[in-house]
Amino acid sequence: MTTPSASPQFIPAGFVPTEEQRKIQTSRNRTTLVIANAGAAKTTTLALRIGEALTRGLPPEEILALTFTDEARQVLQTRLQEVGIAYNTARRVKVQTLEGYAQRVLATLEDGTPEILHSRREQQELALAALESVALNNPQYADALDIRTHNTAVSQFLDNLLRLKATMAVSADGADDPEYAATSAGVPLTDYLWAVEYERQRVDVFGQVAARGFFDASYDLACRLRADPDARHQLPPFKLMVCDELHDLNEASFCILEALSGQGASYVVGVGDKDQVIYSHLGADESFLQHRIASSFPDCIRLPLTMTYRHGPHLAYAMEAFKHKPVDSNLPLRTEIREPTYAAAPGACGAEVVRAVQQWKQDKKPLDGCAILLRDAHQSIEIENALMNAGVQYRTLTMHSYLLREEILFLRGMIAIALDDFHHVAAPATREAIVGALATFAQVPLTPPELREAQATLSKEPSALKHFFDGQIQRVGSVAARTRIADAVSHLRALSADAPAQGALEAVCRIMDMENLARRLYINPYDASVVTRSVQGFITTAGDSGKTLRQFSEWIGAAEAFAGARPGKNTVLIDCIANAKGKEFDHVILPFMEAGEFPHPLRELEEERNLFYVAATRTKSRLTLIAPEAPERRSPFLAQLQLGSIQARADNTLRRNQAAPAKAVGHRDLKVAYANRDVVKALGAQWDRTRKVWYVPANLDPEPFREWFADRA
Repeated sequence: MTTPSASPQFIPAGFVPTEEQRKIQTSRNRTTLVIANAGAAKTTTLALRIGEALTRGLPPEEILALTFTDEARQVLQTRLQEVGIAYNTARRVKVQTLEGYAQRVLATLEDGTPEILHSRREQQELALAALESVALNNPQYADALDIRTHNTAVSQFLDNLLRLKATMAVSADGADDPEYAATSAGVPLTDYLWAVEYERQRVDVFGQVAARGFFDASYDLACRLRADPDARHQLPPFKLMVCDELHDLNEASFCILEALSGQGASYVVGVGDKDQVIYSHLGADESFLQHRIASSFPDCIRLPLTMTYRHGPHLAYAMEAFKHKPVDSNLPLRTEIREPTYAAAPGACGAEVVRAVQQWKQDKKPLDGCAILLRDAHQSIEIENALMNAGVQYRTLTMHSYLLREEILFLRGMIAIALDDFHHVAAPATREAIVGALATFAQVPLTPPELREAQATLSKEPSALKHFFDGQIQRVGSVAARTRIADAVSHLRALSADAPAQGALEAVCRIMDMENLARRLYINPYDASVVTRSVQGFITTAGDSGKTLRQFSEWIGAAEAFAGARPGKNTVLIDCIANAKGKEFDHVILPFMEAGEFPHPLRELEEERNLFYVAATRTKSRLTLIAPEAPERRSPFLAQLQLGSIQARADNTLRRNQAAPAKAVGHRDLKVAYANRDVVKALGAQWDRTRKVWYVPANLDPEPFREWFADRA
């Protein structure tokens, strides 16, 4: 049932809220679920709702605002002041990440203080300690266990552990059937049993928590709430709870929000976009936005935010066609959608990317507003090489340059062993990473202390690489793995340093059986396919360069120096789409819009559609979609944009937007001496109790108030 909205009491600074925003700002339903499009001012609208509550007299300490990332938390905190809430008032509103909130709550409930595992390395040590108990405590599964201790196996386990916790799918008390639970969760049986042992080491039988890593506080609080529904009464009470980024909601987080709602929060306002659900591997699921929140939270109303403030009508209507939902824009901005094509030739897509970047620069646009977003990490090889050859400096958000990816580091290590030359790897950190990659792909079962000792030695003494090969790689590990890598090194050492690099690398991959090795190391077929394509791309790079083994080794060192140079202001960004959610750029370039690349055949189609939607909606003024010339090779997503069909409508809307008079700001602040307060009040000025200022409402002529304008020079 919809409760009628009251007229808004909070008047924001600098803009007039839309009718959609006003409905959310003043909604009197206990639960307001906002379904928003990309760029629809979601965070600003939540700030409006908080401002409304404050203006109506709610103390800021009784408001809780939750986000899923620290970046989003900072944005919301900033947005409170931008809409006109006084700094001293805004800072008293509890704006926290969900994980931070859980940490604070648990600190008041627990007697001890758990050790905080700040880094992945600290979690790896606990994981390896837990792994020792897997076979011992599960003898009935001895034949099914696949115990591996290399870095990649531990890293994959920690990813699966996070997924199990996010979905509340791990039972440390052994109540669930492990085989059924592992299959249901989509993780290997070994990793499921490993997760059980990990949790038994982290939390003892009395519930005493020894350590916490990333997301553990949220998981632990959710477990408490699920085990004892009355535990929600231990949560601090709030009169208003707002929550951003609900498209990232998982089962553990939902459990906490549900308890907060049931604990007595008078009002709950949450915002999300089901078409931005791209983290299913972390338990994100559109079902929360589709029906679970509405069925679990009291008096729930769904309200839309359809207007985007990021891009103009042309992209808005393309996204409307693509996602079959209302999207609009009243911006007087033409967001260009360009579709250059590339031939079926090596490096052709990378060349088009460079042309798009250079055109942006020729248009006198800053390069730091340009982002190249990739579906898969392996695609960066061709793009990075093209940018380097063109002398275009680039940076990344979280993705490593391809020269620093594990599979490429392994091949670099093999070249260094063959040439007995580790000196061309200048950076000590890269030497350490190469040692780790060699140990992983050679399947050398080094303990973390042994690996760190080897890395520390080789980072300082590159000449010790030969001793590492002879003393470690050839001394331990499986016979089959030792034999393969010994054969590969023998083949490389038999070659002249002037032998073609491409042929040498092809031989290494053939002897090592890299494709099957990737499948063994990376359990997830998608991850294995990315590694295989990455290796193929590196070999293609060697072939395109025409360089000898020694020349290629020297070139790699120079390329790493270029890629690792301190980025200046005028640099292009390159990263994977999943790392760019929540960001926006003036120009987004999406290369390899090709069937078999995007959508990826090993991924769920609907999440691939969401990923493309997220990528395309990061842009403000230009979107460049680079696809093959051959129509049959083009991504089906391009046709689904219906660019031809929406063109006339978008042109008409743009003309309307450009012809529309500039909208007046929401109000004009006044600087009024105490003696003049009755004068401005008689003229129609109003007093903002939240911000403690007099202002001219938007419907009044501001001219009579000129002498009191706060922004008067």
